[in-house]
Amino acid sequence: MTNREEAEMQISELDLLSSMFPYEEEFVVTDQLAVAELKHYVENESAEMPSSKVQFILNVKPEVSNAPVVEFSMACALPFKYPAVLPEITVRSSLLSRSQQLHLNSDLKTYLMQNCSGEPCMLSAREWVKDHAAAYIDKELSSSSVTTSNAAQSEVITFTRLWIYSHHIYNKQKRKNIIDWAKELSLSGFCMPGKPGVVCVEGLQSSCEEFWSRVRRLTWKRILIRHREDVSLEGGGHAEIQKQRKFSTLEEKCFDAHGARGNHMDLGQLYRFLEEKGCADIFQMYFGVEGH
Repeated sequence: MTNREEAEMQISELDLLSSMFPYEEEFVVTDQLAVAELKHYVENESAEMPSSKVQFILNVKPEVSNAPVVEFSMACALPFKYPAVLPEITVRSSLLSRSQQLHLNSDLKTYLMQNCSGEPCMLSAREWVKDHAAAYIDKELSSSSVTTSNAAQSEVITFTRLWIYSHHIYNKQKRKNIIDWAKELSLSGFCMPGKPGVVCVEGLQSSCEEFWSRVRRLTWKRILIRHREDVSLEGGGHAEIQKQRKFSTLEEKCFDAHGARGNHMDLGQLYRFLEEKGCADIFQMYFGVEGH
């Protein structure tokens, strides 16, 4: 199977998932740029291989009688050779302990290796999770108090950093929303208004995803997640989260605005700012050229 055939199969499977699960709480693509690159690669023979994998989240609620409603989140990434190789799937739930989560994900991978190698398998994986995932939660855990559930969740948390690109950010209310929502969700980072607009937020994965969910619902000419970083923190308390942060708060950063409307920032200053924060490699991801 050629690379383009594999890419075509990925696009077809994403279209199928979108039609079967039209609501964001069921299925959401977390990197629209990767999908756009994949489609461009399929439609243009001269196009280069995409630079990043397609990533998305499938949320599943197993149908278990006489049990509390539990939601499982499937964080999925499709390697470039998928479906010739297996997808990368991590199943999570607030009621799973670290060992239960490892056991569940190991069994899911074994199932896919035995039954789905070489074929599109996201629906099969979702059905397996729907049918089997709840069995990995101890009965005493699933019926216990919220305190116990939070304790289980705290064993492993994910620290996330989102790099968001917008065609432009001018509107004062949007700029205020970005700052206010970040504070509300305990996120740090920065927002560079103007054309283009750049937003970076970092903090708990759930908080970053809530921030992105709110921001993308506003009216934009174009906005997307250009890059995403996820780090699993075992026993991740407040101190561990603080260690991962590259920014202390979220603030608006302007770099010698110029242009007819005073809306173009000095990208050289942006590069130096990113370099100071240890994020210089992001510049090329945003603008396609090396910073200097």
